[in-house]
This record gives sequence, C-alpha cells and structure tokens, in this order.
Amino acid sequence: MAKLKLDLHDIYNRGHSIESELNRVIREAVDKRIATVEIIPGKGSGQLKKTVLRFLQRPDIKALYHRVEKDSKNFGRLFVHFRH
Repeated sequence: MAKLKLDLHDIYNRGHSIESELNRVIREAVDKRIATVEIIPGKGSGQLKKTVLRFLQRPDIKALYHRVEKDSKNFGRLFVHFRH
C-alpha cells in the first residue's frame, strides 16, 4: 500500500508554508490515489497538531479524505486515510 509522509518539523514556524505543504500532500494523495498520508507535526506544545487538525476540518479538505487517525502510540503523528 502506498503512503505519503509529510514531516512538518522543518517548517513549523512558517504558517503559510505549513498550509501550502498540507494542501500539496492532500492533493497529491488524491491525484495519485494514495491510501494514506502520514503527517508528523511533532510532539512539542501541541499547537502545530491543532493547526493541522483545523486545516483537515475545513469543508473543502474534509470532502477529499475518509478519516483521520491519531496515532495512539505517538502523540506527534497523524494518519489521513483516503477511500478512492
């Protein structure tokens, strides 16, 4: 099963870049019919994870994926699952 991975550690303090990268990886998963996207906001204070979850709840984005899974073993990781 193909999977995309987006690590946000490198761009955590650039708000516009974060949204651009999230948009890019979601669109790429849809275009290439990839089943899962792993997003790593990191543990930190949790603000970056909240930003990612807010982005994923936008109606235009939410329509593109099936569900979001929070990793139970690693607080700093999310999985976005697609049903193509």
